[in-house]
Amino acid sequence: MNSLFGMLGIEAWKPILTALLLPPVPLLLAMFVGARLMLPRRGLGWLLIVLSCAGIWLSACTGVGRMLEQFLLHVPPALTAERLREIKSDTGAKATTAIVVLGGGVEPFAPEYGVTNLDYQSLERLRYGLWLSRETGVPVGFSGGVGRGQTQGAAEAEVAARIAAQEFGRPLRWTEDQSRDTRENAARTVPLMQSSGITRILLVTHGAHMPRAKRAFDEAAAARGLTVEAAPMGLAGRIEVPALDWLPTALGTSRVRTALREWLGRVMGA
Repeated sequence: MNSLFGMLGIEAWKPILTALLLPPVPLLLAMFVGARLMLPRRGLGWLLIVLSCAGIWLSACTGVGRMLEQFLLHVPPALTAERLREIKSDTGAKATTAIVVLGGGVEPFAPEYGVTNLDYQSLERLRYGLWLSRETGVPVGFSGGVGRGQTQGAAEAEVAARIAAQEFGRPLRWTEDQSRDTRENAARTVPLMQSSGITRILLVTHGAHMPRAKRAFDEAAAARGLTVEAAPMGLAGRIEVPALDWLPTALGTSRVRTALREWLGRVMGA
């Protein structure tokens, strides 16, 4: 599907098409169809409206998001403390290992800082990547340019490098600032790692994004003799009253949309 978008010259439409395919747009359209069917086929019209309303409700529930992550995405587990000790103690392997953090978006201009800033997902990934580096002694790279949904602003990797050095005191070893999506993250980062003598990549991104990201990196790395190990983050569960799992919330909407977007991306080869 990625190649089809490229052939048609509509790669910039990907964020728009994604938004149209995810809730609540399809469900709202179904409600309009149901309302139109009320005149000629009253029973079918009501059924479609009721199902659409139920779909809108469920698509905003964290319980549904959790189920979609479990059955559609198969998110890998976090690196264990034992695995971190192994990486740290293996001096030979550590010299040819790199942590690669994937960008998740930028704020073109953050008025409170007066400069371009990473959005919360990118910042969380960067923080974990730098923490992982401190725990293992493995250097860090960041992959992210100007995303397809952006119209302006600095590349994510440039912003990440500034924040890593100035705010965390841990400069990045590598920056890849030309990629526009996950596939390009892999296609551009793997050769950069290979040219630096890296043979193993510890890949950092959010858990829901990891299955699609690792597939892209595995495919790019296999042709160059590198291996990729998942280092997912953002896996912590929320401790809430169970009933809240089935009440619509902003978190539920975000979680369901993220799970469906990642599943669609995998199915369409993005």
